[in-house]
Amino acid sequence: MLRFHIIGFFLGFLLDQLIGDPYAIPHPVVWIGRWIAFLERKLLGKKEEHRERSMPVGKQRAAGGLLVIGTTLPALLIPALLLLLFYRIHPIAGTALEAWMTCQLLAAKSLRVESMKVYDCLAAGDLPGARNAVAMIVGRDTQSLDEAGVARAAIETVAENASDGVIAPMLYAFLGGPALGWLYKAVNTMDSMVGYHNDRYEYFGTAAARTDDICNYIPARISALLMILAARLLGPEFNAANAWRIFRRDRYNHKSPNSAQTESVCAGALGIRLAGDAWYFGKLVKKPTIGDASREVEYEDIRRANTLMNMAAWLGAVIMTVLLTIVMVVR
Repeated sequence: MLRFHIIGFFLGFLLDQLIGDPYAIPHPVVWIGRWIAFLERKLLGKKEEHRERSMPVGKQRAAGGLLVIGTTLPALLIPALLLLLFYRIHPIAGTALEAWMTCQLLAAKSLRVESMKVYDCLAAGDLPGARNAVAMIVGRDTQSLDEAGVARAAIETVAENASDGVIAPMLYAFLGGPALGWLYKAVNTMDSMVGYHNDRYEYFGTAAARTDDICNYIPARISALLMILAARLLGPEFNAANAWRIFRRDRYNHKSPNSAQTESVCAGALGIRLAGDAWYFGKLVKKPTIGDASREVEYEDIRRANTLMNMAAWLGAVIMTVLLTIVMVVR
């Protein structure tokens, strides 16, 4: 069975590189999001009811724990059972399903496509269009951003999602196939929906946020190291030595213990400053900066960030495939 897993794993990576996520086909993350929203309503009540304000903190935390269990178990078991069924029908059917599931786990091409829409608008001098394009991939307010601010927001998204959207799910699929990969994806989706510090989610979202921190702790650091290696291999546009220096200095300049790991590498490799204060829903949020402002951020940095992310993805896929092959031969 291991040889089929190897084939399915690498084919899934190639499929993501080639076709990404077809917009005409509903993505499983959408279904996971709907399931999380359903569980949230059942456990915490509808948003307009504000039940969380009268619910004791302990019960809110407990409800958040139930959300984690109720989300991760189906995300693990449904892919596992489908793969078992398809492999029993025929190994080729199982391999094909595994490849498709792995492809849907990864977001390298989608990340490139969406961020390069921002690049294309900036290259054409269309700042309003660039603001609208970047608003589709970031959570901050974008309508007051200048050209450098728009480019910076897109670069930060590529850098952070190099781990969350590419290397981390790839690593989980490498270790436990698409079933483990989709468990990770469910945790990541859950954190993006309820892992906020506000009246509704301050306590309810704690379990989701902590689970996401744990699941991303090692992948984020592996992603950062792969990006540093990628910078070394890519040549003069990227400074691997500075990427390593900024990584060691700034990798914890974020509320999350994981988000700045890859952002610091990207900032160092490009010689730019990322992060800093940003507006969210009309409120200014003070955040530390990442990297040194050796030069001004420019829209070409969006392309460079994508090149760095993609090389890291290829390195990860090749290394993991080789490791799986070695395990198969040794066994």
